[in-house]
Amino acid sequence: MSLTVLMNAGPWLPVPPPGYGGIENVVATLVPELRRLGVRVVLASTADSTLPVDELLSVFPDGQFGALQRPYNQVCGISHAHLNGVVRALRERDDIDLVHDHVEAVGLAVLTAMGPGAGPALHTLHWDLGKHPDLYGYVDGGDRVRVNGVSAAQLARAPQALQDHAVGHVHLATPLAVDADLRPPLEKSGHLVILGRITPGKGQHIGARLAHEAGFDLVLAGPVGPYRRPEELASAGPDAGQNPDVRYWREQVAPLVDGVRVRWVGMVAGAARDDLVASARATLFPLCWEEPGGTAVIESLAVGTPVIAIGRGCLPELIEHGRTGLLADDEDGLADLVPAVSGLDERECRQEASRRFTPATMAQRYLDLYEQVRRTAITNAA
Repeated sequence: MSLTVLMNAGPWLPVPPPGYGGIENVVATLVPELRRLGVRVVLASTADSTLPVDELLSVFPDGQFGALQRPYNQVCGISHAHLNGVVRALRERDDIDLVHDHVEAVGLAVLTAMGPGAGPALHTLHWDLGKHPDLYGYVDGGDRVRVNGVSAAQLARAPQALQDHAVGHVHLATPLAVDADLRPPLEKSGHLVILGRITPGKGQHIGARLAHEAGFDLVLAGPVGPYRRPEELASAGPDAGQNPDVRYWREQVAPLVDGVRVRWVGMVAGAARDDLVASARATLFPLCWEEPGGTAVIESLAVGTPVIAIGRGCLPELIEHGRTGLLADDEDGLADLVPAVSGLDERECRQEASRRFTPATMAQRYLDLYEQVRRTAITNAA
């Protein structure tokens, strides 16, 4: 099959990102498998991206993530400048068969505004769909622009106009799931871990409180705003408190981090992250929002660590209660599940990951959606 896809990863972080970077990690996982299937990929990202692709399209020399601390009127043009470069490329060349867009809000708005004369596009929704009601409630991409979710639960909460443009959902994937069922088990230590950006929706304050109340050791692993390490945050100036994640950390999480029962190790990546999760008794998800995708969930399964979570958002789609994890109705039930997690078999977790969450599985699903979107757009244009 001959197919050229412009993969729009956005201007915030290179692909792959240096550690945390949810969307950029998804793109870095998807693209190699698409190319293995014969798809030619033009990546729209920052110039310091190192992912092997057929062509790199960039506006910014490096990631602009740090700019997100600045006031909106100083930052709002970054995504638009990046999309301007994408639109210019689409108008100047005729070899792009489809745009696969991952840029929140702006990507969808620009692609729909290009009108019926532009080519087909698929916009992946990686976030909470309640965030942009004025856009999602009235979006109109005709037959040319379609969207997909990263879980069925996410799409079920979408406004009707957005649902009318949806072609289904594609669960996320992790390279750790490849041959996960063939790897030997690792020895478990006594800690639990919460992996991910420290932000109110992830509920680190709940996990830390429960660790003290129920008497289990908890490791928090993830950045606070743009600060990847404790020493970086400690030396940050007074303006750091303008970042909502920093305020959340200082007001609700840091008072519970004693370095003994609850530790914050900053952002961990690569083998260090995998070892931290693989050696944990369980990965904890005390969610305060409707989790749309759950990358950390599938990564935990892939290294053989069961999940303890509040069953919100996509969690019931990813976790089989009593087999690969334990789901509570609310935070009060979470602590009661911790002793029971020792009865789960880590081999079941790894087998589920290798069956459902490999990059190859995700890539084939997207390839099917590409053909569906192109076929619909071409048929209705004729």
